[in-house]
Amino acid sequence: MRTVVEIKQDILNLPKAEYAELVEWLYELCEGEWEEWDRQLEADIAAGRLDFFREQALEAKAKGELRCLPTK
Repeated sequence: MRTVVEIKQDILNLPKAEYAELVEWLYELCEGEWEEWDRQLEADIAAGRLDFFREQALEAKAKGELRCLPTK
């Protein structure tokens, strides 16, 4: 069986059209997983399981500890 390293190298060596075809196939393959992840995230938000992030951010803001993320 081929290694992931070998497969990655082969992908990098694909012609642009075949690379684009592979990317589209992978996107379609993963689309259901992303939808499930979105549903789970929405359920977690609705249930309040992520409220601690908000609290941490508000505490950091009150202490003046927030900083901007670097942009490209």
